[in-house]
Amino acid sequence: MAVMQIIRNLFSSPPEPVTEIPVHSSPESVYQIRPLTDKQLIEVWKLNQRCFEKHESYPKSTLNFLLTQPNTLSYRAIDSLENMAGFVFVSVQEGVAHLTTIGVAPEHRRRKLASLMVEHCEAALRMREISMFSLEVRVSNVNAQTLYRGLDFAVMQRLRNYYSDGEDGFLMVKSLL
Repeated sequence: MAVMQIIRNLFSSPPEPVTEIPVHSSPESVYQIRPLTDKQLIEVWKLNQRCFEKHESYPKSTLNFLLTQPNTLSYRAIDSLENMAGFVFVSVQEGVAHLTTIGVAPEHRRRKLASLMVEHCEAALRMREISMFSLEVRVSNVNAQTLYRGLDFAVMQRLRNYYSDGEDGFLMVKSLL
């Protein structure tokens, strides 16, 4: 297990400096993007529960799996008090990155944290020479679609009955070249 963690740390530790963004609505608030590790499993699981409805949130076992996979990038946004304000998981398979999940605490929304985390992931992916970034989003989640379009993702396909409740999804992709 220690060897896997060392490998994971080598793969997921971004060589770029920690990203910071001041929040204009609160001058003393500054967010940083840092690696998310298995040490924050309980914290990310609790935040995941707050970010998503019951049928959309991941169980602790899935989050633990993602945190221990060497081909998964995971980051957390923290506020000036070191509280986790958001998280993102991106898996990489055969040169293609997939945004697995992203969440922002309700009290930290509308502060561009999701954009900041996605852009941070994109920088890390480019450094690894990953050329394609994909994600799925609910057809009803217009806010998320707007966010992703603003980050230059484009809808490639409608996925019929994609979600467990039968709702359709959109496959969105972006070239990182």
